[in-house]
Amino acid sequence: MYKNEMTWRIRVYGIVQGVGFRPTVSRHATNHGIYGTVCNKGPYVEIYAQGTKEQIEGFLNSLKEHPPKRAAVLKINTENITADTTEQFEHFDIIESEKTKGEIFISPDIAICDECKAEMFDPKDRRYLHPFINCTCCGPRLTILDALPYDRERTSMKEFPMCPDCAKEYTDEKTRRYDAQPVCCNQCGPQVYLIGRPERGRAAITYTRRLIREGKIVAIKGIGGFHLCCDATNEEVVCRLRTLKNRPAKPFAVMAKDESVVKRECVVTPEQEAILTGHQKPILLLDRRSDGGLASSVAPNNPKVGVMLPYAPVQLLIFQYDDGIEMPDLLVMTSGNTSGAPICREDEEAVAELSHLCDAMLSHNRKIRIRADDTVMDFYRNEPYMIRRSRGYAPLPFMTKADWKGQVLAVGGELKNTFCIGVDNRFYPSPYVGDLEDLRTVKALQETIHRFQTLLEVKPQAVVCDLHPKYNSTVVAEELGYPVIRVQHHYAHILSCMTENDCHDPVIGVAFDGTGYGTDGTIWGGEILLADYGNFTRFGSITPFLQMGGDASAKEGWRIAVSMIYGYTKDRKRAWEIMETLGLCSEQESRVQFTMADRKINAVASTSAGRLFDAVSAILGIRRRSGFEGEASTALQFAAEAYEQQNLSNISQEQKENKDILLHETKERFVLNTQMLVQQITEAKMRGEDTGMLAYRFHQVLAEMITAACIKAKESSGRDKVALSGGVFQNRLLLRLTEERLLQEGFEVLRHRMIPPNDGGIAIGQAAYGMYQLQK
Repeated sequence: MYKNEMTWRIRVYGIVQGVGFRPTVSRHATNHGIYGTVCNKGPYVEIYAQGTKEQIEGFLNSLKEHPPKRAAVLKINTENITADTTEQFEHFDIIESEKTKGEIFISPDIAICDECKAEMFDPKDRRYLHPFINCTCCGPRLTILDALPYDRERTSMKEFPMCPDCAKEYTDEKTRRYDAQPVCCNQCGPQVYLIGRPERGRAAITYTRRLIREGKIVAIKGIGGFHLCCDATNEEVVCRLRTLKNRPAKPFAVMAKDESVVKRECVVTPEQEAILTGHQKPILLLDRRSDGGLASSVAPNNPKVGVMLPYAPVQLLIFQYDDGIEMPDLLVMTSGNTSGAPICREDEEAVAELSHLCDAMLSHNRKIRIRADDTVMDFYRNEPYMIRRSRGYAPLPFMTKADWKGQVLAVGGELKNTFCIGVDNRFYPSPYVGDLEDLRTVKALQETIHRFQTLLEVKPQAVVCDLHPKYNSTVVAEELGYPVIRVQHHYAHILSCMTENDCHDPVIGVAFDGTGYGTDGTIWGGEILLADYGNFTRFGSITPFLQMGGDASAKEGWRIAVSMIYGYTKDRKRAWEIMETLGLCSEQESRVQFTMADRKINAVASTSAGRLFDAVSAILGIRRRSGFEGEASTALQFAAEAYEQQNLSNISQEQKENKDILLHETKERFVLNTQMLVQQITEAKMRGEDTGMLAYRFHQVLAEMITAACIKAKESSGRDKVALSGGVFQNRLLLRLTEERLLQEGFEVLRHRMIPPNDGGIAIGQAAYGMYQLQK
């Protein structure tokens, strides 16, 4: 070792796998005259850097300030080992990956970058129109991964040996594909083909484009699974897809050719544009323009539409190809599955489940190891507000400052299932799995759990699940063979909000949700909880009502409306007069409901906030029933928002409710007087008052009730932090009105951003609870 030279060992933690980290390190080392090595250890990248103090400090600076575009450096540990080594390095080398234990971070799948896109459409480039083009900055990651460290032989790309030209780029640090694990070209990479037809490559893509142009439906395999695709400007084919998929009203996601098309169809803020065009490319829920070209059946009676940009090369090629076919610039791109089943990822699944839904199936022979549905994101106060966290984001961990040790697996909820693995203070949420009412989704959950445990090298000390004894998620948890910890559904919601915000103080939790199994055996869903990581107390709830009709009551809000009206009138004759006036149901249907209520037949006490919204939607004549989850409640929200937009000056002058009538106290808890609210809304509707105004009034008074309950909880407990969670808080109007009032009253408000408030987010709360229990 030369005089003034020193050797440092540097360990870099974070998303440093599959993002071109080692090639970047090598380039920085060359620029600063550093000799040594860089090695991918799995949990981290380890660098031996030899040079003068100034050279090493300059090198470290470059690492911190100019990491690869897609890297996320969470921490860098440095150690001067000059005294411990006599080795003299003669150049800087990337050495073979070595597996070691420690913190593990896996890169999500990354959308095609601008450089690869330009090459793909350059006729002079050797990867011209290559459907699998990628580089160190883009391409599949999680979905092709078998094991760590992230090297080609541990991915599904190992089946495609590199040609000499690709191998040269892979080993040349001057190229964009230096050490890019999925690197390939038209000569050596995967191929596209039509299932059950002879067309492959060019012919397969041209055939697909022609079918879509002619108004047909095609299933297309992408990065994380199949999509069903058709012309989003063609009303006839969109309606046909709705009929085939048995999806009467639920909005379809749309893929636009580029951002200019999105701006033509939707209002796009600068903050939304940054996410829309970024490397995750989620589906964004955007406000539609009235003069757009989308078929009305894409999102019926909905002021918003879910839009994304192409993120896989093959999707870009569907829009643009050198075959002379003129394509629409908007395509429906909805998950390729039958209702309730997971997204298809293999040809056999596609043939079995999608054949009757489409006219052709464009597939490819790169295997998908882990399914990944598209991420869905709303915006709130110019910030992302996650609705479904999946491709592009999973499995990036959430890290807390808690000094926790251990390993847990949380299996999540029954609907919108995701699971979460907790390792010490890190929590890794899975991609979206789906609704576990379908046994195919249960199988997908079990399979993905197993793969995640392998990738993260985890053997859980406990598995955490919901209290509900009959959930399939509970059955999965019990069959895994680990000790089982059960946690109440709405408490898990509040813990998920606390964990995302890294909050370790006791909070007042407002969990407004659909339905969840309560500790008393009844249905909960509109809850005020005093919560910390150790336990919770049920401080308050909305007014209980009888939820009759089992599963039907979740889809038919008129049933809940009938129950609530009968509940406050306590008189069949008067209740029927109201129902008849409102057109809620037939006289025979009302009699059946009255009898079920009187005799408690298929009826259970409920405080579900989701069902409360459904009932008010029915009473106001907005939606009597829901064709998909949340249809009636979101229609109620849209009516309220439309009224607010048109009457801003009038709304600001309205008086707040008298707090004395917002709550009442029982032996068990405080009760939000939602029965009174329903009665007021019903009577006002019968007087002929404006539906939009009443929809807004419902949201406004409910926010006042929540605030009044939190004030009481603060007086009782001294807590001044409020966590808002649960699927009802996808309603941005209720969220805004509630948050504004709580802030006015001096509360600190915790809310979600990158974890969904709905059941897709509860697994992280379950995992945090399980981890806390392990510390005892």
